Amino acid sequence: MRILKRLSLPAALTAAALVAACDEQKFRATNEGHYQADDPGEGAKKTEAKAETKEAKKEEGIKIDRSLLAQFDKLPAAFASPKNVPSEAKVSLGKQLYFDARLSKNQDVSCNSCHDLAKYGVDGNPRSFGHKKQLGGRNSPTVYNAAGHFVQFWDGRAADVEAQAKGPILNPVEMAMKDDKSVVAVLNSIPEYQESFKKAFPDAKEPVSYDNLALAIGAFERTLTTPAPFDKYLAGDEAALNDEEKKGLALFLSTGCTTCHTGVTVGGSMYQKLGLAKPWDRPITDTGRKAVTKQDVDNLMFKVPSLRNVAKTGPYFHDGSVATLDEAVTLMAKHQLGKELKADEVKSLVTFLGALTGELPKITPPALPPSGPKTPKPDPT
Repeated sequence: MRILKRLSLPAALTAAALVAACDEQKFRATNEGHYQADDPGEGAKKTEAKAETKEAKKEEGIKIDRSLLAQFDKLPAAFASPKNVPSEAKVSLGKQLYFDARLSKNQDVSCNSCHDLAKYGVDGNPRSFGHKKQLGGRNSPTVYNAAGHFVQFWDGRAADVEAQAKGPILNPVEMAMKDDKSVVAVLNSIPEYQESFKKAFPDAKEPVSYDNLALAIGAFERTLTTPAPFDKYLAGDEAALNDEEKKGLALFLSTGCTTCHTGVTVGGSMYQKLGLAKPWDRPITDTGRKAVTKQDVDNLMFKVPSLRNVAKTGPYFHDGSVATLDEAVTLMAKHQLGKELKADEVKSLVTFLGALTGELPKITPPALPPSGPKTPKPDPT
């Protein structure tokens, strides 16, 4: 049996001190290289190192995998078509026709009335006003960059901008001209137009025609491109987008927006069903492309709109029913992708979409040729 000896108080204190010293040496030995609480110099060094690392990451900025950007493309200077070779005379004529309200029944509506080139190619209304202030059936989309779309109109009933140019002039709700012969009669009544058509179509037997009117307007519209900061970024300029815009782009890529919005116009290259992932929960009577094809499979199918200049071209959707881009993004994520976005995610995506706002070409409304003595008068009926 071991006999325990009682230590005196001084001896006990000495023993405790020895144990503490051994424990401190053991702590230092097993934690070599780590921050010591009793060494303020080491602590300051670690704090400084963290700050330097954070600053380095800040300088590096947000990086996007550039291989993912192959699904987009830079805007060209103009959208060329082998079916409509441009010339200065043809583009100039098309510009005049675009602004000329005499191509409407009451001579008060022009192409520019609904597609205002000073307002990013739209009029800002949910639906546009036409002849006798009638409301059109759908929202008027922007004409800028439209020549890069695979079809025209929300329902794709026109193959290109040349075919599209023929539609509104004869539409009874829009410009309401009786027929193409009536349009040609107006053009032939204006001597200066007769000369302009001859210069634009020198090989035509009958230069003044409805087909040539469409070709001229189309040639002009093919020049309406709006290069944006995003184009500079696609070309390799990392500084063209700030970190917040890159953050939004990264979310745009990862969320699934590129399921529909790709290509040179970031959209405008396919049809898609409204309510693809979750049925559209708002009143809708417009059947979309079904009105053209009469096929049930095309019910609620609409051309996917371009996102270029989208921050400037509201209100949104085929009926102009949504006033803000934030709400449009929220609804698209919900109904097309089946995702509920948080407020900060919506904000980030909208920030990126702002980088698609381009520079408008400098277009001064042209001087229109004066009416001739035989020019038909406005018809208010």
